[in-house]
Amino acid sequence: MLSDDYVIVRMDGARDVLGGAASVGAGAPVSAETHTLSAGDLVDVSRDPNVLGVAKKMPVALVTPFEADAADEAGAATAGVAWGLEAVGAVGSPRTGAGVTVAILDTGIDAGHEAFRGTTIVQQDFTGEGDGDGNGHGTHCAGTVFGGEVGGLRIGVAPGVERALIGKVLDRDGSGSTEQILDALLWAAREGANVISMSLGLDFPGLVRRLVDSGRSVEEATSIALEAYRQNVRLFDGVATLIRAHSAMFSRTIVVAAAGNESRRPQFEITTAPPAAADGFISVGALGHTTSPTQNLTVASFSNSGPALAAPGVAIASARVGGGLRTLNGTSMATPHVAGVAALWMESILADNPLFHINELEGTLTGRAAKNVFAAGVDPGDRGAGLVQSPQN
Repeated sequence: MLSDDYVIVRMDGARDVLGGAASVGAGAPVSAETHTLSAGDLVDVSRDPNVLGVAKKMPVALVTPFEADAADEAGAATAGVAWGLEAVGAVGSPRTGAGVTVAILDTGIDAGHEAFRGTTIVQQDFTGEGDGDGNGHGTHCAGTVFGGEVGGLRIGVAPGVERALIGKVLDRDGSGSTEQILDALLWAAREGANVISMSLGLDFPGLVRRLVDSGRSVEEATSIALEAYRQNVRLFDGVATLIRAHSAMFSRTIVVAAAGNESRRPQFEITTAPPAAADGFISVGALGHTTSPTQNLTVASFSNSGPALAAPGVAIASARVGGGLRTLNGTSMATPHVAGVAALWMESILADNPLFHINELEGTLTGRAAKNVFAAGVDPGDRGAGLVQSPQN
């Protein structure tokens, strides 16, 4: 009988019907484990009341960004500020993210970069490569969330964040697995993350290729991958709900994720990709501008449809591994703008109500989003609630 690798999310201390050791989450209230299961094993595990969810292990990949061209770079900054910060109102906000813990689940970070001077960085490697960033994607995203000035340019939405959790879930090639992502989500929540930012997606084509290479027919591989895709969306639904609901187990946490870069407007549009499409995640689409950071914004041609919110994602200047700046396009670049604004709002809300519910933050992000900044003809389905906005008091 054929067996496959499955990720199991279970309450710690529950009887393990399969034996074997848990992964990084072992000893925590909730942990993610990988086991090779037959069809019979899968039935047994699914019946275990302490198992919160089970899904076939899937590959995960970066929401791969695009290098900005010369025309894009011409509008990357104005008056010493990256244009995205002006667009989301971070420049005029009295909030800096002070007292808020942010987690970036990505390719790691160049912790020695000047943008992160003064920030306490806690790193956890889930890939086996060790700390650091051999890809550069994670460093760029982190810079947009909480980076300081680089070469006289402000790049971070929330530069007052004093503690950042960096979960390295993707290797230097931008590859990982659902187990690593789930482990890292649970780790970040346990470590006190108030905002978690993820610019990655389930790699459906990659799973089909692996199954075909292992001897399955294309038809069988596609069928198995579709079922795995469905299982993983439901598993991410459950984990996000768990993190939101169990304040005794975790901090109050909001999860922000990239909608994906698979669309090619005007030829075709692709809907938001998992895990951003899962319940409990705030999905983010990407915007560009032509004449002004606050007027006539357009949806990026690559940005997937159906996001909850939109943010600047074209010509985004941020930290480059080894020092200096790099300008990229992608929903990967839009997502940390929303994560940074979430940190600003959390600081603001905590000042008024330390016992607030996380729903208040989510409602504020969508309810305060700007709708009057878009060019004529922009489809609301492509920009969600609107352009995310920072608190101004």
